[in-house]
Amino acid sequence: MPNIGFIGLGNMGAPMAANLVKSGDSVVGFDLVAAARQESAQSGIEIAPNPKACAEKADVIVTMLPAGEHVRSVWSEILPSAKRGALFIDCSTIDVTSARAAHALAAQRGVAALDAPVSGGVAGAKAATLTFMVGGSAEAFARGKPILERMGKRVVHCGDAGNGQAAKICNNMILGASMIVVSEAFVLGEKLGLSHQALFDVASASSGQCWSLTSYCPVPGPVPASPANSGYKPGFAAALMLKDLKLAREAADAVHVKTAIGAHAAEIYERFAQAGHSGTDFSGIINFVREASKQR
Repeated sequence: MPNIGFIGLGNMGAPMAANLVKSGDSVVGFDLVAAARQESAQSGIEIAPNPKACAEKADVIVTMLPAGEHVRSVWSEILPSAKRGALFIDCSTIDVTSARAAHALAAQRGVAALDAPVSGGVAGAKAATLTFMVGGSAEAFARGKPILERMGKRVVHCGDAGNGQAAKICNNMILGASMIVVSEAFVLGEKLGLSHQALFDVASASSGQCWSLTSYCPVPGPVPASPANSGYKPGFAAALMLKDLKLAREAADAVHVKTAIGAHAAEIYERFAQAGHSGTDFSGIINFVREASKQR
């Protein structure tokens, strides 16, 4: 088993690193937050005093960080300390430009790299059922895939450097927009006297079927595991959905693609977050739709 360094032990990183330990890997981790370090230590992760110490003896270094600037900064700091032949895997969700810049930093040091953002949320991280969307060379992917498979159930090679991030933001643009229209449909159904279950039974077996409806239904009842049944406690917070929609909008602007629906979805989630709901699950957008509908 390789020695693994893991930098970023937050809500996603901590359970991901813990699953590597459960699989028998030796994991040295670091996080800026003391509470995160303490919690991860209880999962069998050896805590390093700083990011460089994570990289010095690691065969594989995994990062799970908030934004592109953090990934570039941490990689710049630790690459000089990395072992020859190490593999860097970034599982953060960041902009495509930063992901490709991180790959370039690694290449300058002769280090293989992958961008491997995830889908599946905190629940998927804990259950090791994440989907990884991976960008990088075929050789790096072959090395990284066994590591990622210990943290998830599906690992997809999306192409060259940055393509994992491209796949992630395209997917989440679909997800964010579809959750809004599913929510609008349920609110419309309510106004028209249609029960939640009746609409679900029809749409889930008809042409309106989509993941936002059948796996993450925004009303209580039809899908027991959805956050709607637990007061919209976040599996994937609205703030994170907004982040991904903004990344999609920025990427679209950079390559001159008009994404009218995706851009409008970002605007709606931005208003939702500004109204104080950034920590609510993104499916809670249905309540925002209801409130807007009361004003008419």
